[in-house]
Amino acid sequence: MDMVASVISSIIVFALAILMSMTGRGGGNFYVPVLTANGVPMNQAATAAQLILVSTSVAALAVFHHHKTVDWKLAAIIDPPTDIMAFVGGYYAHLIQGDVLRLIFAGLLVLAGLFMVLPPKNEKQVRGNVRGLWHRKFAGYQYTVNMWFMLPLTALTGLFAGMVGISGGSFKVPLMVLACGVPMKVAVGTSSAMVAITAFMGFLGHTFGGDFVPSLALQLAGAAAVGGLLGSRYAVKTKTRSLKMLFATTTFVAALFMVASIFLPIGC
Repeated sequence: MDMVASVISSIIVFALAILMSMTGRGGGNFYVPVLTANGVPMNQAATAAQLILVSTSVAALAVFHHHKTVDWKLAAIIDPPTDIMAFVGGYYAHLIQGDVLRLIFAGLLVLAGLFMVLPPKNEKQVRGNVRGLWHRKFAGYQYTVNMWFMLPLTALTGLFAGMVGISGGSFKVPLMVLACGVPMKVAVGTSSAMVAITAFMGFLGHTFGGDFVPSLALQLAGAAAVGGLLGSRYAVKTKTRSLKMLFATTTFVAALFMVASIFLPIGC
């Protein structure tokens, strides 16, 4: 990547980090297309994106924790399967053709966006000690986590997230909101905690696979950290409905961008 492309990429990453941290995501579903559009090979772009995700989410996490929107216990329970499989996905990503990864990436993003715009289900809470159901109270809210459902899905999320260079926040937030009834702002804050760990594991997998280019990743990670701080501050002041629509809209746009990178000659 030449100097001009590097500066442009840094500005775009900064702006995207603001938007993505507002929705509990690192932004890999945008960073990867931006980097590939500037001529960076898919696996190197995915590796750089993982480091950018770590920087964005750690910066945002400081703000969300201050405002008590991070359910640390929930993150500690459902995130480990994602982290392990993110490492596996990152390590083996180089064995899969770049265009195939992009198509998988785009398809999963469309599903995530569709799930987020679905109306919430008003289901009755299951009472009593039912094996596999965790009745959680946090910050004045009550919700039920179905472990039989969440753990396999978060593991699968980690596998694909590690492969394509994203954190998995695009899928964890809808899972928490729709499947567990977690309030949107708590899901966003909690997702930021999980994003940091998952992205770091994916980054390690890609690095051990030989795809890390420090000169590319470190500059962009700094820009993303500043954007993450600003975006998280906006998020705690934004209405829930607006956060959901922002989440869905940016997810659809990212999917379209990734598909376009396959069929259009934009330097990929």
